Amino acid sequence: MTSGSPLNGKGSTLRLLSGHDIPRLGFGVYQTPTGVAEDVTAHAIRSGYRHVDSATAYRNEAESCKGMLGGGVPRQQLFFTSKVPPKEINYEGAKKCVAETLQKTGLDYIDLYLLHAPYGGKAGRLGAWKALVEAVAAGKVRSIGVSNYGVHHLEELEKYIGETDAKEGKGKGGVLSVNQVELHPWLARPDIVDWCQSRGVVLEAYSPLVRATRMEDPALKALAEKHKKTPGQILLRWGLQKDFVILPKSVTHKRIDENSEIFDFELSAEDMKSLATGVYEPCAWDPTTSRD
Repeated sequence: MTSGSPLNGKGSTLRLLSGHDIPRLGFGVYQTPTGVAEDVTAHAIRSGYRHVDSATAYRNEAESCKGMLGGGVPRQQLFFTSKVPPKEINYEGAKKCVAETLQKTGLDYIDLYLLHAPYGGKAGRLGAWKALVEAVAAGKVRSIGVSNYGVHHLEELEKYIGETDAKEGKGKGGVLSVNQVELHPWLARPDIVDWCQSRGVVLEAYSPLVRATRMEDPALKALAEKHKKTPGQILLRWGLQKDFVILPKSVTHKRIDENSEIFDFELSAEDMKSLATGVYEPCAWDPTTSRD
């Protein structure tokens, strides 16, 4: 993983193993109602975001993409993500989902397509991955990855990619560019983070604001006071300094703006250490532990 641009503004990116750049700041649209998705996504783009994280399961791909395209920024500067839902984690399901996302959004290509969770059993997971690899070869998708994968799931996929490359030729097994998981100071996941970062796989952090459940934490409030920032901005900056792509969500224009104002300060090593809680406390679902 190499920096496409320095961590000095909303345009900061990371270089994916696929060779494409991904914006460090993404706009999450999980549970964003279709009635407001277009408006808030367009506002995010006008505020400097260039990356929208949607999914088939969110049922707002069309609206969020329309908002993204309506923000006044050329398509080539924008980054759109979708995901194969858990119930479709198989070859035919993944193939259908890619086609449906292209149809719903009207896009010529999807920047990033992920497997939303490590469900469907081994055959389902690897079949769905094969469909994503084919979508890249066909020019329908630029980069592919996974979401909510634990180390054992990642190793299963790594083995498949290696064996496929050995049999069919380099690259035929696909390129794992991203693992998107819940990440914040109360769920730092050192095992998953170490595995991915040692291989150049970019980590995307969902629920980086811990669903607003930790804003009164004393250590967090102390850092907010020290840096004259909100607790939420401290959390987002923590994720950036961990080399994650962060995916905050909001349906409020003011909060969308606030969540992007995180490039004008830096947490010290001591600040970061004060947020090293060492606990394992998800605020969302946690498929990384599944053993199916």
